Amino acid sequence: MAELRDRKIESLIAFCLGIREKADARALYDKHLRDIETVTPTELFLVMYEQLKRGVSVDEMLEYVDKLINVFYDTLSAYPWEKPEAGTFLDVLMQENAGLIGRLEAFKAVIKNKDAEKTQNGMRSLISELNRYHVHMQKLENILFPYLEKAEERYLGLQVLWALHDAARNKLKETYSLLGQSNLDERDFNAALGQLYFLLYGLVDKQELILFPAAAEIATAEEFEDMLAQSFDYGFAYIAPPERTERKVAKMTMPNDLNSLITETGSLSMSEIMAMMNTLPVDMTLIDANDKVKYFSKPKGRIFQRSPAIIGRDVRNCHPPKSVHIVERILDAFKQGKKTNAKFWIEMNGMFIVIQYFALRDENGVYLGTLEVSQEVSDIRALTGEQRLLDWQENE
Repeated sequence: MAELRDRKIESLIAFCLGIREKADARALYDKHLRDIETVTPTELFLVMYEQLKRGVSVDEMLEYVDKLINVFYDTLSAYPWEKPEAGTFLDVLMQENAGLIGRLEAFKAVIKNKDAEKTQNGMRSLISELNRYHVHMQKLENILFPYLEKAEERYLGLQVLWALHDAARNKLKETYSLLGQSNLDERDFNAALGQLYFLLYGLVDKQELILFPAAAEIATAEEFEDMLAQSFDYGFAYIAPPERTERKVAKMTMPNDLNSLITETGSLSMSEIMAMMNTLPVDMTLIDANDKVKYFSKPKGRIFQRSPAIIGRDVRNCHPPKSVHIVERILDAFKQGKKTNAKFWIEMNGMFIVIQYFALRDENGVYLGTLEVSQEVSDIRALTGEQRLLDWQENE
């Protein structure tokens, strides 16, 4: 049985690589037809993973992944998987997808409108609606993906789906920016809009033909309950929040002698430490010496959402594929002692955000991990003059 499975996987990999190399598509299809007609969602993830292992980059795979999905479409559409029960995590994601499709379909009439002003106003409304899908993609990246990655190594192939998310986000920004041009080129706009529709419809297909059926076979009912509970931190796209059930979480207990941190500069109880971590107006995420996410704080108004699902996740899988090589360079520089910190700043959703990475070392200089600290500093940048302690007013 194992030999047959290995042969099938090798056959499917050969087919994919043939498409990548632009070999004769008809001949390839005929040669690998038996395996194409029996491919399963979980096998496709293994095929993607094996291509990445063999040196095919995520960007290269994006160039032909839609051709592959078209070839596998009939087989995947007919795949007999058990659909999720109403109100469960996967069902909620599928409801959000239905909401997205409904909005895409409804706005086709607006696109055909010959009134330029009405069309532009309608398109601004459409882009605003489509931007709500961001929370859906975040839940996949920060909740579902980590569970699958922990289950099996093959799900590192999820990098391809994340790259498609980024492509959709970038196309949303591009399309909206075109609307702001005074001399809007209708051909450029229609091309961008067509690409956006293609990307979003494609995301739904890839989720419901491949990702969700595979997840249904891998994750347990209890894990899906945890995923749904974690998703409330992100919100829901196009649907009312599902019923929230009480989540049973095992309480951490500690020996009495570990209830306090005592140092030469004072002592803190565990309650005080947690309060400090979650009160500081910064997002903090700790990556251990093995590059695994170990902890994150939960301040009010967290800038970048995190979910318990990422604990133990390789930090490389917490970043879009395009930026992973930079993350690796920073970590390597920290581990080799060449650098102690790295700083970046971005503008996002009206915020000015400073993101800093700090190398953590013990008293002997041994690398312990990396602390990521993010802060929204618009108010700080806008400060002028002075505000002294004696100037404080209770109603401020």
